[in-house]
This record gives sequence, structure tokens and C-alpha cells, in this order.
Amino acid sequence: MTQAAVSELDERVPGRRWTVRLDAAGRGSAAVRISCSRPACAEQRLPSAAAGRAAAIAHLKAHLRAAPAPRPGAYCACKLEGCHTHLPDTGRHTRAEPWRCGGPVVLAVITDREGRWWQAMECCSRCAAATPGAKTAATSQPPSPPTTGRPAPTATDTGAGTSGPQFSDHQAATGTAVPAPRPVPARRRPPQAKIAQRVIPHDLRPVALRDELIELGDLFRAYQQRTEPDLALLADLQERKARAFTTWADVTCEGALRWEARRAEQAAAATRLQHQQRTGTTTGGSTDNDGPAVTRLLTVAPQWDHARSVLAHVADHTPLPGPEARLLVLMLTLRTAHTGTGNLVGQDLTALGLTDPEELVDKLTGCGWLTLPATAGDLLASRPENPTPITVPSLVPHEDKAGPFTFGKKMRPKLSGWAQKVISDKKLRKAKATAATRLLALTLVTQTDASGRLGPGGQGIALTALAAWVPVDSRELQPLVDQLTQADWLTGAALTGTHLTGQLTERVLPLTCPLRA
Repeated sequence: MTQAAVSELDERVPGRRWTVRLDAAGRGSAAVRISCSRPACAEQRLPSAAAGRAAAIAHLKAHLRAAPAPRPGAYCACKLEGCHTHLPDTGRHTRAEPWRCGGPVVLAVITDREGRWWQAMECCSRCAAATPGAKTAATSQPPSPPTTGRPAPTATDTGAGTSGPQFSDHQAATGTAVPAPRPVPARRRPPQAKIAQRVIPHDLRPVALRDELIELGDLFRAYQQRTEPDLALLADLQERKARAFTTWADVTCEGALRWEARRAEQAAAATRLQHQQRTGTTTGGSTDNDGPAVTRLLTVAPQWDHARSVLAHVADHTPLPGPEARLLVLMLTLRTAHTGTGNLVGQDLTALGLTDPEELVDKLTGCGWLTLPATAGDLLASRPENPTPITVPSLVPHEDKAGPFTFGKKMRPKLSGWAQKVISDKKLRKAKATAATRLLALTLVTQTDASGRLGPGGQGIALTALAAWVPVDSRELQPLVDQLTQADWLTGAALTGTHLTGQLTERVLPLTCPLRA
């Protein structure tokens, strides 16, 4: 009997299996690729994860529709992977069918929770029930009963062609088959409406509140499928959620709902503020001074404050006088702000408009502010493929003393890149702007309102404060302002005895760090 069972197992065919996967197309891109384990299926590429997930599901459904019904004679596909339901029996009774666990063969569909792959396989119904998340797409038909050698009953025999027992009060006509009983439809529960992982009760009153919660849940789920964020829309949804949850809490007297409403209010305010900072809009929705919306290089207020903190630190700790030394110390500080060390190449120094960068580097190393492994000439000759490591001892953090800056290592390159964009502006380079002019340009972009007007509230910058950031004589300030005006950096500039007023041009607004109102 055992040999017969083994031979039966050898004769049976393994269950079919195929997998549809969704993977990233590459780094730095939102595109995805869809691959199918079936050889005839070509790889697909789509622009977003949402579109890729929909295409992958449609691809799998097409396979399920085209696939033949599960074969009753196939053994489980999961048996090849050592499925726990296929472990050898240790009991006293031997299974009558060693080729499967039990139940008819089905076509089961399995997916992971993150929606990255979908798999269809032939297995027995017991394995499908034991697999988490498995859904049955089709079931095999039971095999026909074996014949015993007796002749099949003819149509003239009593009960011929019937599929069930015959009763005296329901006699079928001769030669007419009794129809099979109509299958009882499976009872399904209506889908539950949810919002924020909370089930919305079907008997919640008033009905308008329940309708609002259901609509909000659908809108939030639709927003999650967007390929691009819309902060204004998200803030509106959070405000609606706060109002709806407050009403829900009033109706049910549930404190957790009121707490959720407060969270939604905070999220709406934070999202609205972030939207205003990115676009330069006021609370009412119109742009400041009716100007254009601005997409800034540094997008949020904490980044602007960090930029001003670096300028203030350099103004207090530059070891040498003059605007050239101030500009060089500023750029070196931004390169080494987090750990006190960094890499530098000669082009970084020659792009600053310094009169004699080699002499200035020698002075900084001579006073101990800067440490180099080689000479200043070697630093100027270094290229990007072989940069020179530099160290600023005053910025190296110690165990018992925190560094002068509070931003982290991810913020440092953003600030350094922002400053490099300012001093390397194309029109400033074309005009051969001096180091003092570039330092003034860098200072002005941190001392404007959201519309680009100089000073707090657009009232201008006090010359006493400006002199602390740009160390030049008041008589030398007018030529620097004129040079910025000619470079399309500043417009409507007016230099009085106490203030510098004016407006940064529209092309410069993305580089600004507006003052907080």
C-alpha cells in the first residue's frame, strides 16, 4: 500500500505558481517596474507606485481570468517550500492521501502587507486556509466517482437522470432530469466605513455627521494616492477633520475623539504654515505684496534661522579684519560646521573674488584658526578628484562642550550649498563682484521680509547692524550697493544716514531667508 501511495505521489504534477512583483526602477526616481515570473510576460515601467500597484493587480487578474481551472490531481505548490502542513505525520494513523493535506485543490492568491508582490498558486484548501492573507480565486471540480462495471441506468429506469433522491409527492417525468438545487448565496457583511483607523458606526447620528466622516475618510485615502503633495488641500482636510471629530466627541462624549480633533487642528496649522513658507502667501491666501509665489532654496523658517546664526557667529569670531577675511571664514565655517573638519579644493577659493587667497589662507593658518596638512599653495592647486582636508579647531566638538551650532549633519550641506549659490551668482561673477559685494549680497538675503523688502517689515536695515555683518566703511557702502543694483540683485535702493532701504529683485527671491514677523 505504501508503494502504491508513493507511486501515486510521483505521478501527480506539482501545482502551478507565478508571482508579480513591484520594485523601484532606480534611486532618486518615483518610477517603478513590474515583473512577472511567467516567461512570456515583459517587464513594465510606470511613473509612480500608485500607478504601478494598479497595473500589477490588473496584470495578475488577467492571468487568473486566462488560467485554466485548478487541477484536482495537482499537489500543493507550497509543498516544495516545506510548508508546515506537509510535515511528515507522527501520529498512529497514516494519511490516506499523502500528496496533499486535505480538501479540494484551489487557486489561492497571496500578497504582502506593503503591496510589493502578489502570488497565485495551486494548493489544497487546507493550505490556503492556513496561509495568512490567502484568498481563493477558483476551486477544482471533484473527480467523477469510479465505475464498478455495472451498466449505467437507462432513461427508462426509475429515477434515471436524477441528481438526488425521489419522493412520492414529487415524481419527475420520465426522461426528465431534476434540476440541481440553487446554491445558497453566501452572506456578506457590508463594508465598514473608516477614518483614521476608526470604524464609523452605521447607526451614528446625525446622519450628516456620518456622511461627513465617510467623505473625509475617502478624501484622505485619495490624497495618499497622489504623486505630488498639495499642502493647501491637506490643511483644508485636517481642518474639516478637526471640526467633524469635535462634533463626534460631543455626540458620543468620548475623550479620545476630542484629543484626535486637537491633533488634527495642530496638523492643519503646521501644514498651513509650511505651505505659506514655501509659497510666500499670507494667511488669507494672497501672496505678500501681491507678488509671485516663491519656491525657496531653504524652505522653512528653522533653516533661515540657522543661516543667520552662522552669519552672527562668523561676525563675532573672525580672527582677521576686512570683508575678504570675513567671507573666507564664513565659507570655511559652513564647510566644517558640524565636525570641525571638511574638504576643500582650489576652485572653492578662487570663486570668492579674493585679491590674494593664498596670502589670506597663510594668515588664517598662522594665527591657528585653520589647520592644513599641506601649504596654502597645495590647497589652491587641489582639484575635485583629490581635495584637501581642512580643520577648524574651534569648531571641533568636545565631550564636555557642545559645538556653537544646533543644526545637524544633514542641515550643514544645505546651508553651505545655499551660500555657494549666492556668492556664485552668474551676474555677480559676470560683473566681477568683489568679496565685499558678495558678502553684502549674502547678508541682504537674510534680512528681508517675505516679499523681498529689506529690513523687518520692509522698513530698511540699520547701518549700525549692517556694519557688524559687512565690515566696510560707510563711505564704501554706496559703491557696493550700486554694484548689486547693476547686477540685477537690488532695486529701488536708497542709502540714508541711518538705513539702507530697497527691494531684492524677483530672480533673487528663491535665495532669501525671510525674517519672522
